[in-house]
Amino acid sequence: MQTNVANQTELESPTIVGKIAASLGLGTAFGVTDESGEESYPKLSFALAAIILVGAMAGVIAYRWYQQVYSFEYGLDYFEPEFATYWMSLFYVQMTLITVVGSIGVVAVWFTRPDEINLSPRKELSYYMVLLAGLMGGGVLAPVALSLFVEADAAWHQVTIRDTDFTPTHISLFYGVIPLAVAGGAVAFVWVHTRMPDFRDRISFNLAIAIAGAAMIMPNLGLNEWGHTFFYAEELFAAPIHWGFVTLGWAFFAIGGLLVQVLSRIAQLTRIVVDEQETETA
Repeated sequence: MQTNVANQTELESPTIVGKIAASLGLGTAFGVTDESGEESYPKLSFALAAIILVGAMAGVIAYRWYQQVYSFEYGLDYFEPEFATYWMSLFYVQMTLITVVGSIGVVAVWFTRPDEINLSPRKELSYYMVLLAGLMGGGVLAPVALSLFVEADAAWHQVTIRDTDFTPTHISLFYGVIPLAVAGGAVAFVWVHTRMPDFRDRISFNLAIAIAGAAMIMPNLGLNEWGHTFFYAEELFAAPIHWGFVTLGWAFFAIGGLLVQVLSRIAQLTRIVVDEQETETA
């Protein structure tokens, strides 16, 4: 009897992760129940969105400060030893970390996928709340970060001489922000299609377009640098050699289609949960 009571208490007591999740409005996603022992009603976690946004913005501001301080001091000539110290070392660290962490994340999410997805409507709805919180944070961060670093790159090429592909603005944008977005998008793509019942047996074409657009910016960068090196020296932002960036940038609009898919499923799940509550109270 004592053992059974102890086991019951252990099962009903939320873990530290569960307590944190409950405080962020993510209790159902982590199996936290309310006082009646039922799954708590899923709510959109503005706290999680704020944590994502504040943490990412802190990184963006710190990186922008680094650019402001060291770009003109040590970033004007690729062949100077100081450039290797302050910028190429940053390049190698970024590319190594993003590649390793992104690869591990994709592999981990794939191999920990459940064989079958049997989620209650409330738990599935809570997963969508997590997804929406991430989209909220990323939706604010992406235009801020991209516009900040893209405009910095445009200004840099207007006032300095292009020597190689490795400039302070390129290292931050094309070898930092873009690869990070691709790695994060790849992990999210695998998670959505292995954890969400509505996406298990099909591919979200909208999410695939958004991630592919970001990934294809990298080979387009190679075309851009080849063009500027051999036949197009002028740094006009409206130059034809830059049209590929604009076209691929439009791929991010596919997130709107993903939102339609997500909100449609949320509407269905909400109706199911409400019907269940009305049945229970009747």
